[in-house]
Amino acid sequence: MAVNAFIFPGQGSQAVGMGRDLAASFAPARHVFEEVDEVLKQKLSKLMFEGPSDELTMTENAQPALMAVSLAVLRVLQQEGKLNLKEKIVLAAGHSLGEYSALAAVDAFSIANAAKLLKLRGLAMQKAVAPGLGAMAALLGVDLDMAKEICAEAEDGPDGRETVSAANDNGGGQVVISGHKAAVERAIEIAKGKGVKRAMLLPVSAPFHCALMAPAADAMAEAFANTPPHAPVLPIIANVTAAKATDPNEIRDLLVRQVTATVRWRESVEEMVKLGVTNFYEIGSGKVLSGLVKRITPDAAAMPVGSPADIEAVLKVL
Repeated sequence: MAVNAFIFPGQGSQAVGMGRDLAASFAPARHVFEEVDEVLKQKLSKLMFEGPSDELTMTENAQPALMAVSLAVLRVLQQEGKLNLKEKIVLAAGHSLGEYSALAAVDAFSIANAAKLLKLRGLAMQKAVAPGLGAMAALLGVDLDMAKEICAEAEDGPDGRETVSAANDNGGGQVVISGHKAAVERAIEIAKGKGVKRAMLLPVSAPFHCALMAPAADAMAEAFANTPPHAPVLPIIANVTAAKATDPNEIRDLLVRQVTATVRWRESVEEMVKLGVTNFYEIGSGKVLSGLVKRITPDAAAMPVGSPADIEAVLKVL
C-alpha cells in the first residue's frame, strides 16, 4: 500500500511564469495569490507571472513567492479535488524556506503569516552579510563527512576569522557549502585537490545556512515572539534534526536554528522512508526535490505537482 508525503521546494526552484497557469485555471489558486499580494502590499503575483527574473530571484521575493505557489497547488487539491490531507499523507517536509510552506500546509501557520515571515526572513538573510563578503559553492561527488573535512581545512584564513561549513546535504553526492567568500574559494581548491568530481561557486546573493546568518536567526526569533506556530495537524520532518516535529515550541526553536544550520535533506528523505513513505509529491514550482529523492532512495516514487496537468494526474492516484 502506498504511503504518501508532501514535500515543498526551496530557493532555486523559482522561475518566471510560475503559478500563471494555476491562476488562469483555478479560483482557489487565484485567491492564494491575491491574499499574499494583499498581506505583503506588493504585486508579487505579477512578478511571478511576468518577471523580471532578477527581481523574482531576490531572496525577499523568491521566498514568499515559492510558498505562494506551493500553497496555491495545495488549495486546488483540497478545494477542487476534495483532497483530505490527513487521510492522504502521513508527513510533510520542505527544503529550507520550503519548511514554512510545509508548516502552512499542515496549519501551523496561516498563508498570510507564512508570507510575512518569509518576506522578513528573506530581507534579514539578505542584510545579514555585506555584499561580496560571503559565498556558496556546490560540491558534487562528495558525502557530508568529506564536505565537513574540506570545510575544516579551508576555515580561518590569514586573519583567523573566516568560516565555511556545510549548508545543504542534498543527497546523491551533492553538498552545498557556505561562508566567507575567501574560505569558500579555498574549499573549492581543496576539493579539487581531493579529486572531487565538481566544485563550483553558486550565483547566490548571500551565504545561507551558516554562522554568518546569525543576525537573521535573531530577527526570526523576534518575529516568532509575535507570530508563533500552532500545533500542526500532521508531523513535519524538520531540516535541522531530520526527525519528526509536532510541538509548536520545538518547531519555533528549530526554525530559528534552521537559518544558520545545515539543511539535512538527505537524512530527512531517508527518515521518511524509514517511517514507511513510498511516494513523495513535490508541491509547487519545479522538480528539484523529486530529482533528489530519486537519487537518495531510488525505490521511492517522486512526482512534481505544479501545473494544472500535474494536479489532474495526482488526483487520479491520491
